[in-house]
Amino acid sequence: MTDYLLAFDQGTTSSRAIVFDKSGQRVGLGQEEFTQHFPQDGWVEHEPEDLWLSSLRSCRAALQQAGLQASDIRAIGITNQRETTLLWNRRTGKPVYRAIVWQDRRTSQYCQQIGEQLQRDNRSDIIQTKTGLLLDPYFSASKIRWILDNVDGAQQAADAGELAFGTVDTFLLWRLTGGRSHCTDATNASRTLLFNIHEQCWDEELLTLFNIPRSLLPEVLDSAADFGVSDPAVLGAAVPITGIAGDQQAAAFGQCCFEPGMAKSTYGTGCFLLLNTGDKALRSENRLLSTVAYRLNGKVTYALEGSIFMAGATMQWLRDGLKLFKDAAETEELAQQTDSNMHVLFVPAFTGLGAPYWDADARGAIFGLTRDTGIKELVTAALLSVCYQTRDLQKAMEADGVRPETLRVDGGMAKNDFVLQNLADLLGCRVDRPRVTETTALGVAGLAGLQCGLYESLDAIASQWQLDKSFSPKKDKHWRDERYALWQDAVNRTRSKLVC
Repeated sequence: MTDYLLAFDQGTTSSRAIVFDKSGQRVGLGQEEFTQHFPQDGWVEHEPEDLWLSSLRSCRAALQQAGLQASDIRAIGITNQRETTLLWNRRTGKPVYRAIVWQDRRTSQYCQQIGEQLQRDNRSDIIQTKTGLLLDPYFSASKIRWILDNVDGAQQAADAGELAFGTVDTFLLWRLTGGRSHCTDATNASRTLLFNIHEQCWDEELLTLFNIPRSLLPEVLDSAADFGVSDPAVLGAAVPITGIAGDQQAAAFGQCCFEPGMAKSTYGTGCFLLLNTGDKALRSENRLLSTVAYRLNGKVTYALEGSIFMAGATMQWLRDGLKLFKDAAETEELAQQTDSNMHVLFVPAFTGLGAPYWDADARGAIFGLTRDTGIKELVTAALLSVCYQTRDLQKAMEADGVRPETLRVDGGMAKNDFVLQNLADLLGCRVDRPRVTETTALGVAGLAGLQCGLYESLDAIASQWQLDKSFSPKKDKHWRDERYALWQDAVNRTRSKLVC
């Protein structure tokens, strides 16, 4: 029996597949970017076939680089961009509409109407109480409702049980198994606004609220479970699929945040800070989210989460939209050349503001421009915006009574020492970068390895985590507070309303 694990890591701007050995070392990688679609202001879509085919090609490239066949793989894990919503025909497997991406804000008015309805009915609290989430277009429920309302025949087909809903993990699983498995895991289910995180089931009251047929929904399993077996016609072998988790939960698992109080922050397309709260779902009074960190053997571990919509996506816009540089690797050198007293502030509210503001109608802005502002100042301001937004999340967590003393970081931007030093300075805490920064794929590989018996325990996985570099604060509290006050002023000037 082999000791190799294959992770499908389907992200917002690219699909990746990574082959890991038992020690957690990468032995094969495939990656492919795909087209983003922006049909209207605030709308973000993906072609479902792009998600599937880019994932499949990445898988084949990873196997080829590793010198392996699918039959050499012990088990498969799937991790995915969360909340992104697909509906497809159960018989043909054909999606009825493009995937509506988590960043999409088209349902903001609908969410406002639902909120007003709940307020009139004195039920304003039911969504946060049941799901740990806030009523926002970010999550899947309103996206499902939009597709059912706007695609001809979709509601009738759903009512007849002909359609299937899934987040991206479920869609990939369906395709990998030749349509035999319609399942998800508890972490992805917890991001839909339809799943009761305390009772661990789809919630009938919420299904009624959004008028979503129960027949659409996948079966919810543990994060390490037997999800099915790949169709040999797809990969060339029947490989068990034994791990699924949403990308941010997978990253927390890959960072070995197994104890209450441990926290990680991932800097990919967006920025997501998760703090393990153990077997208690901490209710946030500061507009953070309570969510499922992972579920193993039926036991739930919860997390407190802050979600930021634009991190790496901001740099992608500077690269592809404004063409200020050719490769993200150039940005660290540009930032190092910038005057440390530079006061240009970039609020990247391209698709609204996430936690703790949840302002769907806010839009991006740049403040403090002068005649000597150039490429390096804009790039630096964009990089620093990620640090400021992380401090927003830290402050909200502190107000909820928890504060990570050390933050483990990962994602593409975690390779940038300038970002991580400024992050440590602005947070006033230690920032640790692991040797393996592909923690999202590593985490779901770990889940798959647990279920298939490659790893005997969480301790065995935790023993493999290794530090690459640690960043400690070099600035004092006065500097930190002064800079953050400037950021807060800039954010307030971008908001659609100062009080939400």
